[in-house]
Formats: sequence, structure tokens, C-alpha cells
Amino acid sequence: MPPASRRRARSYDPDRTWDALVAQAGRVRDAVRGLAAEEFALPSGLPGWDVTLLVAHIVRQVDVLGRLLAEPEPLPGGRLTGLDAWTQETGPIAARLDESTRETAAAMARGPVAAVEAAVDGLAGLRAEALRPGRLLPEPFGGMRALDFTVTRLVELVVHSDDLARATGRDVPLERQALAAAVRVLADGLAAKAPGNAVEVRVPPFAAVQCVEGPRHTRGTPPNVVETDPVTWLRLATGRTGWSEALESAAVAASGERADLSPYLPVMR
Repeated sequence: MPPASRRRARSYDPDRTWDALVAQAGRVRDAVRGLAAEEFALPSGLPGWDVTLLVAHIVRQVDVLGRLLAEPEPLPGGRLTGLDAWTQETGPIAARLDESTRETAAAMARGPVAAVEAAVDGLAGLRAEALRPGRLLPEPFGGMRALDFTVTRLVELVVHSDDLARATGRDVPLERQALAAAVRVLADGLAAKAPGNAVEVRVPPFAAVQCVEGPRHTRGTPPNVVETDPVTWLRLATGRTGWSEALESAAVAASGERADLSPYLPVMR
């Protein structure tokens, strides 16, 4: 792998990305349809949010793609936010996201099920423009390539599908391509947040990245290795699970004196 400063941005196949987005959105819709009325009042596991607010947030994360595509396209040549930067820029706007989520919940006049159904149905006419080569969006942190922003919708949907499943005990399957994209975005975000080559982080079968400053490894088995499964990685990278908790439960295997990721987690909040 090249040094972190020259790490090449990962590419995502447009058609696979879109198909995964629609599939995962459909799985969330199906899960929400199956919830009993009292389950919407359950705690979501996210501070201050019940399941209704979690669903409202999911609705907002799906709807925002259409809203941004409807706005004037930014002029070429301006600042563009990449996927690595996006993972670092959601935390500072947490209060704004909470406010907009509550506004979305208040506007769900027909209820959360109808709101999710409308959001998923709204994706139907967006594919061509969302995947048009060179298409830019006026993303809140600066301009962003439409395909990159679509990938961020996969991350949001996968992470919150897992939140919904844990909050309700319902099965919310994670579409393989959606899960793969979410794992890779968050792994690359870690490599950008903690650049270096001292530790190899493996999330089979989807990602392996090197990170953390220290001696560069060149051949053989790396001296510092962290390995975990995709869902545990999602939870670590987004603060749903703590580093010590994951180690104690053997959900993470870490070897080597530098194989402690706790200073760099969560990758995004």
C-alpha cells in the first residue's frame, strides 16, 4: 500500500451503488412496515431519540438526495468534499442534524410508515441524474460529487438499519453491496484520520487498510494487526460499541504494541 499521503481514493461502481441504495432502503421500509405502534416509542439506542426519531432521521437521509439534486449545480472548480472528509464533518453538525430530524418527525403527518414509503418511492426518478458523470451537488460541507454523496447515503442507511434492528429486535437485513461500501468508507476514514503504516486493520471480506504513525511494514505478517467482522466495525467506527467492550467480547482481535485504535475511534459520530 502506498504511504498515507499518497493513498489513492477508492472508487465505487455507480450501478452497484444505486442498486444497493434502493435495496437497502427497501429493507428498511419493510422493517418499519412490520413495527407495532408501541415499538415506535422504544429507545433507539441513540441519545435522546426513540424509534420514531430514528425513522425520521432515516427518512431525512434518503430524502436529502432528491432535495440536493433539485438545487442549482455548483460551478466547477470549487471546493469538493470527498468521502474521507465527509466522515470527519458530520460530528460538528450533530445539533443541526438533531434539529432537522425533529422537524422531519413533526412533519410526518401520515405517520412514520407512510413517510418511509414516500422516501423510498422518491428514489425512483433520481438514478440517471445521481449517477451522471461529473454531476456535482451543493452538499452542506461544500460541493460533492453526486456519486460520492450517494455512497454516503449507503453508509447512513446501513448504520441506521443496524440501529433499528438493535432497538426493536426485528431483522433488518444488510444488503451485501451496501454493507461493503459502508465498511470501506469507514475504514478509509480511519486511514485518513490516523495516517501511517504501523497498523493493518482488516475487515474481511470487504476492507484492509494501513493506518497509525510508526515503523512502516514491508513484507510478511504485519507486527500490528486489528481484525474484526463488518458489523462490529460499523459499530466501532460510529461509536455504537467501545474499543474495550469489543476486545473483551472477542469481537475484535488485536495484536502488537501499537494495535490500539481507541484514540482514533469513533471514526464518525
